[in-house]
Amino acid sequence: MAKLYFKYGAMGSSKSAQALITKFNYEELGMKVWLIKPSTDKRDGVEIVKSRIGLCQKADIILPEANIIELFKEQKDIDVIIADECQFLTPEQIDQLRFLVDEHNMPVLCFGLRTDFLTHLFPGSRRLFEVADSLTEIKTVCACGHKATVNARIADGKVVTKGDQVFLGGNESYVAMCHKCWKRRIKREAEERRDG
Repeated sequence: MAKLYFKYGAMGSSKSAQALITKFNYEELGMKVWLIKPSTDKRDGVEIVKSRIGLCQKADIILPEANIIELFKEQKDIDVIIADECQFLTPEQIDQLRFLVDEHNMPVLCFGLRTDFLTHLFPGSRRLFEVADSLTEIKTVCACGHKATVNARIADGKVVTKGDQVFLGGNESYVAMCHKCWKRRIKREAEERRDG
């Protein structure tokens, strides 16, 4: 029986690499994978899923208004769907993936962030937590050695605490931190501004 999987982690936890490795594993078994990603993610090119370690594959782009069920009908002999950066899919699109699992017995593996730079769930991630059959955290570590859970947004060397939920960037814009280090750094930087 097919399942809807959500594999989530902080920035730098190798989510995209794991998505591409999973795609390779399915294809090595002779299965056809439909690799998709939301159009919001344009960091590495519009139709590209790319990991920090250099793995790269072409992907179909899902626009915010797109109906994934209708796009699925245009595909030929798909055995599995892998979605990268799924936090940027709409809740309706997550429901469409859920439909494909339930009604077409199609395994769907979603890889993405759980929360934004202020520790708020992304709408796509929230819906996945509500409807996924399997939730798996892909772990990474903070500089202190503890598990990183926060995607700290950095600008001019400082932690950002205001702004739009979506701001695309890589290692230059985000640092994975544990919650304790994130709060300490925000406090320290606020004190430095006040005293400076």
